[in-house]
Amino acid sequence: MPAVEATPSRAERAEPRVVPLDVTVLAGGPGAERDVSIQSGQAVAVALTGLGHRVSLCDIVPTDLSPLDRPADFVFIALHGEFGEDGTVQAELDARRIPYCGSGAAASRLAMDKAASKRRLERADVPTPPYAVFDRTNRPTPCLEPGPPVVVKPVASGSSVDTCIARDRDHARRAIGAVVDKYGAALMERYVSGPELTVGILGDRALPVCEIRTKREFYDYQAKYLDDDTQYLFDLELPPALLTHVQQLGLAAHRALGCRAFSRVDVMVDAKTLRPYVLEVNTIPGFTSHSLLPKAAQRVGISFEQLVQRIIELSMAEG
Repeated sequence: MPAVEATPSRAERAEPRVVPLDVTVLAGGPGAERDVSIQSGQAVAVALTGLGHRVSLCDIVPTDLSPLDRPADFVFIALHGEFGEDGTVQAELDARRIPYCGSGAAASRLAMDKAASKRRLERADVPTPPYAVFDRTNRPTPCLEPGPPVVVKPVASGSSVDTCIARDRDHARRAIGAVVDKYGAALMERYVSGPELTVGILGDRALPVCEIRTKREFYDYQAKYLDDDTQYLFDLELPPALLTHVQQLGLAAHRALGCRAFSRVDVMVDAKTLRPYVLEVNTIPGFTSHSLLPKAAQRVGISFEQLVQRIIELSMAEG
């Protein structure tokens, strides 16, 4: 299979020719990622305004959907986590027949549910770490499988909120219990030790693979949004064939979940075997100064403004 890295055409590298639209940018939301969402929304709104669109940046929550009453040609969703990334807003926009960016309600709902999405990836022969799911009726037993070290996280959340690495069974059981008590369900998956990679998807192509390096135990919320010493590397000391394979897996995961227009796929590579494993697909990745999709686009000469315009065009074409 040929390389799938996105190399922009001359037209893509040029400043986009924009037909001005009335665009509502949705940001905020009710979840733990609210602050990051507001940052993403502000960045998108500035870019769209610079392109000549008529933009309204709206803070939206489930109890107040009035921002959707504003007449708009297009809605740019910059909501992360629950409500904005789990298909809820998408379903409401579908009902109102308002075009919006990114994946539809069903794909958004599937990608947000880490357990359901892993089952779908398995059916599509996309490798993902072994896992188990726990809820209030299914508490962990003394003999946990997969055994530690494991990663414990909420089944439906993002930005590594309430995620930890448990290196013994007691820690794993306590972590699972805490996540179940707070969220109702917990995902436990085998910890993969090795390079942490991410690949952005734009249209039907994969952007360059980025390696994330942090001084923390893993790429947690602090490392994602607050630390200034987290490194994002594109000149990687990994075999070119492996990087091509990671891009292919990113595209395969994106397609397996039914995503459209854009996404970001997170991948771990086993340091011993160099085998990659897909962790999850993010249907509304961040648009902040720390965010990875814009960094990958910039790597191939696509500016932030060009990226958001391309997302609008792709979403309207595929919607």
